[in-house]
Amino acid sequence: MLGAMVTRAETAAATRSALVRAASELLDEGGPEAVTLRAVGARAGVSRGAPYGHFEDKQHLLTALAIDAWNSVADEVQQLRADLDATPAARLKRGLLALIGVGRRQPHLYALMFSTPVGGDPVAAAAATRVENEFLTLVADVVGESDARRYGALLMSSAHGIAGLELSGHLAKEKWTIGGDEVVRLLVDAIQAG
Repeated sequence: MLGAMVTRAETAAATRSALVRAASELLDEGGPEAVTLRAVGARAGVSRGAPYGHFEDKQHLLTALAIDAWNSVADEVQQLRADLDATPAARLKRGLLALIGVGRRQPHLYALMFSTPVGGDPVAAAAATRVENEFLTLVADVVGESDARRYGALLMSSAHGIAGLELSGHLAKEKWTIGGDEVVRLLVDAIQAG
């Protein structure tokens, strides 16, 4: 009987998880404007007041989504680092494409990741720093530790530009004869050669 009992903490964690999942769905469907605590609670099937027990306000909930996204990208990059069968350049290309892939699959979440200020929230700052550090390790494996930060800045800002241009339709292969994946390949090949 005791094994079947669910603790209050487990119930709270399950409710929070359902709220985050509902908020993510609403964000994907309609952007940040579609994410209200009331709509999130209704989507999650919880009481009207439940979201307020887990999140101070809408911004706190949106920040939680951005933190989850940063951590997810960091996990993916960390897994790439462990793939010793791939070359350092191949791992770096896949790392950049992982970040761009968030923009392709979930454009509202991607925009949220880069619009959430990390300075005021230590958890958000830690999540962003974690992905940056994982990414810098991939870069250092290609260009060396001493050049990793400057090339990392070049690659991160380029990946962000690629994602933004793809989302807006300004990186059309018909116009440029090259797509985002090929731009990533060119960038990594250029820094590897340089």
